[in-house]
Amino acid sequence: MQIKFYGVRGSIPTPGAETQRYGGNTPCVLLTSQSGQQLILDSGTGIRQLGHELLADNTELVLLLSHNHWDHIQGFPFFAPAYQTGRQIRIIPGHTLHGEHDAILKQMCGEFFPVPPNQLPSAIRITPMAEDQWQLGDFHIRRCRLNHPGSGSAYRITADGQSLAYVTDNELFPPQQELTPRAQWLEFVAGVDLLIHDGQYLETDMPHKLGWGHSLVTEAVVLAVEAKVKKLVIFSHDPARSDQQLDLLAQQWSGQQPEVVMAMEGMELWC
Repeated sequence: MQIKFYGVRGSIPTPGAETQRYGGNTPCVLLTSQSGQQLILDSGTGIRQLGHELLADNTELVLLLSHNHWDHIQGFPFFAPAYQTGRQIRIIPGHTLHGEHDAILKQMCGEFFPVPPNQLPSAIRITPMAEDQWQLGDFHIRRCRLNHPGSGSAYRITADGQSLAYVTDNELFPPQQELTPRAQWLEFVAGVDLLIHDGQYLETDMPHKLGWGHSLVTEAVVLAVEAKVKKLVIFSHDPARSDQQLDLLAQQWSGQQPEVVMAMEGMELWC
């Protein structure tokens, strides 16, 4: 299974000189199985570049959303395949508290966007899942509730005998009621080949940002160690975190077992 990162920034896009190397686009990740089947994770601004790369093919696209906060859906109005006549696009929304499954299209309604969703020439299907695990072609998918305002879904995805967990916008130690306790997270990500986990905050961000729905880098590292994860990718970088600061974090965790990597736009990994 190949993993390519198109957007790794949390909360808001951050273009500029200080974020050029790691990237300023909001979350979007592409998974590709050995047979060539693809699965898109989230539709932040990173999906714009991905969309241009997908125009040459006409296969059905499947977009798996974690939740409906704007940084995870805001790229869809600029997703080029949505403007291809008859292009099949299936959207599977996250398991959010309020169940607004079509939020990704509602953002294009009224005065929010010049092209309303009913004028898109593609064939878009929104298909909420009733179960917490299912098979989607080569991908076996299992989900878990996020500890995040409004909640949403983390995913454990298996293909080609390898496993990945995508756990973004998740607070491992929330001050409010836990939708998923830490013991359950340990079980959910146990032994995965690759864990992509929220690491938006540092200790210096606390207690001001406690309860905002994101984890400390140190908390994600400890989870990966205790769950015997093979590789950890820190994701959803704080919009205020510069390339230089992310370099320092990477150096801090250099030599760690499991290996700790700071997510970077354009980065490709295999598991």
